[in-house]
Amino acid sequence: MKIAGYLILFCFLIATVADAQIEKSLPARPNPARLYNDLTKSATFLTKPQADFLERTLVSFDDSTSTQIAIVVVESLEGYSANEYATALGRKWGIGRQAFNNGVVVLISTGGRDANRDAYIAIGYGLEGAIPDVTADAILEKELIPSLKEGNYFLGFKRAIDALIKASAGEYKLERRKRKSPKVGVPSIVLVILLILISMLSSRGGGTMINRRGHRGWTGVPWLGGGFSGGSGWGGGSGGGFGGGGFGGFGGGSFGGGGAGGKW
Repeated sequence: MKIAGYLILFCFLIATVADAQIEKSLPARPNPARLYNDLTKSATFLTKPQADFLERTLVSFDDSTSTQIAIVVVESLEGYSANEYATALGRKWGIGRQAFNNGVVVLISTGGRDANRDAYIAIGYGLEGAIPDVTADAILEKELIPSLKEGNYFLGFKRAIDALIKASAGEYKLERRKRKSPKVGVPSIVLVILLILISMLSSRGGGTMINRRGHRGWTGVPWLGGGFSGGSGWGGGSGGGFGGGGFGGFGGGSFGGGGAGGKW
């Protein structure tokens, strides 16, 4: 048992050192702090009005809920996986409140020397219940990546933010495949009617064909439930009327590796 304990401790220390090395090579926390961060050389992934709109939306959400969603655009992942980069960045910057670990990192890499276009949504410890990996993946694949592929980066970010805000409040619904209800054809209906008539006649005649004691009667056709209204309803929840002051800074949240990623 002692050997197993030492091995676990050794693996933990190795992982801790590796995480520290990753964090050391990542960009420093922005000063002044912002929730939308374009760290590319040109810093023109979005127009200034678009970037300002997203910043106001995210600051307003932070002010009202304390949940911090940070968008980070980089050129290269510096050889790391999107999961490693986004998770380590969330820890290094301390995105989310320390008491709640309620931060989210929406990471986009534009390619750079890696020639890879990655997208990743990293979820802080405290939000993994509200936004599990399956939900993060649905938001990534349905709301973010399609717009990125079309070159409509602002729309992708806006849709992803709206979805994450809804998910954090338990309002984002995953679409489910509708199950087909069994069809009852004319021959089946005729057969059912015949069985009912035979049962009635046999009951009157002493039950020579069907035993009356075990008969429970007809309960109807067992129709299976229909689908799920998975409409995400992208209403004007993040309209342009957000006021308030600037972002007050990150709160020291932590991340454990939850989230989902993909290519665009």
